[in-house]
Amino acid sequence: MVKHQPLQVYERQLCLSCLTGIYGCRWKRYQRSHDDTTKWECLWSFILFGTFFLLLVWFYFWWEAHNDYNEFNWFLYNRSGEWSDGTVPILATTAAGFTYIAFLMILALCHIAVGQQLNLHWLHKIGVTAALLTTVIGVISVSQMWGEEWDIISISLQATGPFLHIGALAAVTALAWLVAGQVARAEKTRFQIVVLLIYLAVLLSLYLTPLSISSPCIMERDSLKARPDVIGHQGAPMLAPENTLLSFRRALQLNVSGLEAEVAISLDGVPFLIKDRTLRRTTDVSRAIPERQYEDASFFNWTDLRSLNAGLWFLKDDPYWTVQYMSERERWLVGNQTVCSLEQMLQLAARTNLSALFTLRRPPPGHPHHFSWVNLTLATVLSSGIPQNLVMWSVDWDREVVRQKAPGFQQISTKKQLLETLHQNGISRLLLRYNQATARDVRMYAAGNVSMTLYTVNEPWLYSLLWCSGVQSVSSEAPQVLKKVLSPLWLMSPDEYCLIWVATDLVSFALVLGIFIFQNYHMIRWRMSGMRSYNPEQIMLSAAVRRSSRDVNIMKEKLIFSEVSNEVSNEENGFDYYNQGIN
Repeated sequence: MVKHQPLQVYERQLCLSCLTGIYGCRWKRYQRSHDDTTKWECLWSFILFGTFFLLLVWFYFWWEAHNDYNEFNWFLYNRSGEWSDGTVPILATTAAGFTYIAFLMILALCHIAVGQQLNLHWLHKIGVTAALLTTVIGVISVSQMWGEEWDIISISLQATGPFLHIGALAAVTALAWLVAGQVARAEKTRFQIVVLLIYLAVLLSLYLTPLSISSPCIMERDSLKARPDVIGHQGAPMLAPENTLLSFRRALQLNVSGLEAEVAISLDGVPFLIKDRTLRRTTDVSRAIPERQYEDASFFNWTDLRSLNAGLWFLKDDPYWTVQYMSERERWLVGNQTVCSLEQMLQLAARTNLSALFTLRRPPPGHPHHFSWVNLTLATVLSSGIPQNLVMWSVDWDREVVRQKAPGFQQISTKKQLLETLHQNGISRLLLRYNQATARDVRMYAAGNVSMTLYTVNEPWLYSLLWCSGVQSVSSEAPQVLKKVLSPLWLMSPDEYCLIWVATDLVSFALVLGIFIFQNYHMIRWRMSGMRSYNPEQIMLSAAVRRSSRDVNIMKEKLIFSEVSNEVSNEENGFDYYNQGIN
């Protein structure tokens, strides 16, 4: 009877099989490898990690750009002529791509941790390439169409920088386990030194990052200015159709400090409120007067404008996803709105003692009021009955004439100018986009008795940041959101921030040091105590720690094979002795 004994018994390694199977479609044990990763696969790993960081920035950009989603959709409408929420497909594809690439990156790090060869499957290579190309095309498109929005990254970092720093430091600290393992298993001293230097350089840069973080919210609480006033830009356009009386009434219910709108001049000389050049988006002109739907809104007389419905589009397009929360009566009110005139808005502001801010668009050439647009608007404002001190006049054209006829107006400018120029022109307020003014600008103009209104501010984090900067007022399309912000989202003194920074760095350093000592314990002990204090078995164990997993497995197989060979040899020798005894 022949007795068969297996050379080696392999355990089922389900986690390792899933790891190598999902990443490189290597489900069988013989398909795995502890060999060094090829240069080609190293290149693909570099592409994978680069795609991840690019998608991370892209995802962060769109996350923080939520403040300006309506502005982005408006840009798309001006290009395509059709209103749609273009942010939905962008956010969906960005989230899906980021999740996919992040999952692959985690699998790659796990491969490195267990000593497996990186071998990305060709389907994943196609997916990584598609994600990279799509993101690059998106970055180029945004730069061309919406280039000024990139400023949102640097601005938002003033609000999120301290917290992102702690998150990044936690992630790099966690990677210490992986780096220490690679150093412990590496056989080449040069490789160990390079890995250590790279990791320590990244860690040191993160330790010193707070030196470059500046935020207006890192300040003494006693230095915090008064809460900025909120001006309803186009009323409350998320709750009712923009530039309608209903929208302005909704804004009044939210305790805004003023109303803001864009003004155009009708063919018969009536200033009315509209943002677009045409009436297609915000009225039913395509149904009522289809042959004129592409004409400039200024070439319609007031009678035609009043006959159009300015609310049905809001129920149909639901631009802010708020219609579903409206009652039947609210929907009826929304569906029966008409185009609002400037005089109606001013009268509403006068009854509630609120300021009125408007930007005036000059009629196109060929319009009967192409040259008299300023005088016509001035006459409308003066006849509306609103006190002059509540009117914010932003038109540079014939400003001196306006100052003489209405000396009580608050003169504002939509361009950054020197303080001396502003004082000479009698300008006491600036109206700028939020990315056009820094905290230093706010302090400088405030010291020169020039207040500042920034637009369009819809997110609490941006409102909090501008509050800490000392901004006097903001223009918002979401006054219902900013109404709930009764204090800055976060505020800490420089001493508190320094304490958090130092404590975080010390905890991180202690963890990294402990991980490296634990991972390299045998090597450190061997080198510090010398070989004389080791017996042969300890030396073999210490050496095994530094060997790769592939070498250890080969050693195990050789030992097992050697034992089996010795047993077979002994049996054969015993059989020979037995035969000799018989003979």
